[in-house]
Amino acid sequence: MPSKTDNPLGSYLKDRREKLDPAALGFPVSRRRTPGLRREEVAQRANVSTTWYTWLEQGRGGAPSPAVTERIARALMLTEAEREHLYLLALGRPPEPRYRSMEGIIPRLQRLLDVLEISPAFMRTATWDVVAWNAAATVVFGDYSKLAPSQRNILRLFFSNAQARSVQTDWESVARFVVAAFRAEVMRAGAANDVKSLIDELSELSPEFRLIWQSNDVGGSGGGKKQLRHPVAGLLELEYSSFAVDGRPDLTLVIYNPATPEDVVRIKSLLESSVSND
Repeated sequence: MPSKTDNPLGSYLKDRREKLDPAALGFPVSRRRTPGLRREEVAQRANVSTTWYTWLEQGRGGAPSPAVTERIARALMLTEAEREHLYLLALGRPPEPRYRSMEGIIPRLQRLLDVLEISPAFMRTATWDVVAWNAAATVVFGDYSKLAPSQRNILRLFFSNAQARSVQTDWESVARFVVAAFRAEVMRAGAANDVKSLIDELSELSPEFRLIWQSNDVGGSGGGKKQLRHPVAGLLELEYSSFAVDGRPDLTLVIYNPATPEDVVRIKSLLESSVSND
């Protein structure tokens, strides 16, 4: 029989099933020589034959199909990270993306945004809904709290909000970049069906959006530089970076740092004015 080193998939499956509680899953707990579930119980939960599952653990069978791998992941009650690891061991690739909309953020993530005092920052979903932001983002990009949650979508704002358009130094170029990055991220997240109504709405509302969307361009949005024509502070130059939020595959953290000392002064002035006006 292959060793753990020779059969990492079998070793992982065995370790995971031994960590499950039989009683909690409705199985009898008497006459068990080892902790966790038996192989036949995992096979039952995954709707596969006991013989085939035994061979899989022993490294004697072929690779499972994606559908069977998913059933085994559910049978073993794997977390998202554990599920991904199973796919990598069994199939040599991560699972296909499955977008799941989640509401809001935990206080720890909001505190992370708030500590970035002079750097406008926000968190957005894979469908580009802004769900959290800091004070610097409010004074630079606008007050998201004054918008209904359904209106806090970056793509919608870009094509339907006159103020969002007016601050761009080269709107058409940035619009093409935004649409290409949005398309790529939505497809990567498996969220194409979730944005269909938004795409239909913007296509009706904006001939410019419809034309750009029909070009089928894709691109990345990991980082770069951005210039904004702020109505109070004047021209702002910002450097931005995007980060995945660990444990929240639906969220991306976007941070804009002032690119020059002069931009730092301008953002500080906007923040001070905001505080004095409250």
